Formats: sequence, structure tokens, C-alpha cells
Amino acid sequence: MISNSSRRAAPSAAAAPCRITVCRGCCCGDARKVPGVDHAGQIARLRVAVGDAARVRASECLDVCDQANVMVVQPSAAGRAAGGRPVWLGLVNDDGALADIAEWVRAGGPGLAEPPGVLDLYAFTVSRRVGKTLEG
Repeated sequence: MISNSSRRAAPSAAAAPCRITVCRGCCCGDARKVPGVDHAGQIARLRVAVGDAARVRASECLDVCDQANVMVVQPSAAGRAAGGRPVWLGLVNDDGALADIAEWVRAGGPGLAEPPGVLDLYAFTVSRRVGKTLEG
């Protein structure tokens, strides 16, 4: 049994950082679909690049396989309070894109910082059904 005194304190909502979900399902992360990309290394490099500004996690298929490799940048608590919403990015297959994503997230991410203009080339809109998989 866990007593109240042994529970870890939950982080405050204001301290909750951005989250980056990296699809690693049936197509994203697959060298047959997207050859020439170090898929496993991509997640590790992104984690290093964003530091404490975001949590990076891998997910099963996000159901937008035509956009492989897909990443979703979810706003921090402060970013959401400022109106930020999740941003879906597709075709993220090179380190330049990772660097641009990391720079944006370190600057505050959705709701707090304007993304580098080049990220407009990667952004796409998903159906409501798909988008609800990461809303939270």
C-alpha cells in the first residue's frame, strides 16, 4: 500500500513541458518505407536536442502512414493556456528538420513561439478521429 507521505508530488501544471510524440508504427521508422534514415537514432538525437524543453516518446502507428515519419508537438501547459494546440509534422526524415523542431520547442513551442518558417512544409492537418488519439 502506498501512503500519502510516500507519493511523489505531481509537477505543477505550469511546469509541464512540451511533448513530442514520434510515430514508430507500421510505416514510420521502417527503412523499407523511408530508406536512408537512422530511425532509431532520430529519437535519441531529438531527445538530446530538446533537452528539458520537451519529453520525447515513441508511439505505435498514428494512422497517417502517407506522411512517414510523423511527429506531433504538443504544447506545454503554458503553451496550451496561451492557445497552443498540437502540431502534426510529416515527412520528418532529415536532421535539419529535427534541428528546426528542437529550436522551436526550446523557444517555447506551440502557443508560445512562432515555428521556423520551414516547418510549414512539414505541417499537416489530420482528421478529428486521428487527432483525438493524442489530445489530452
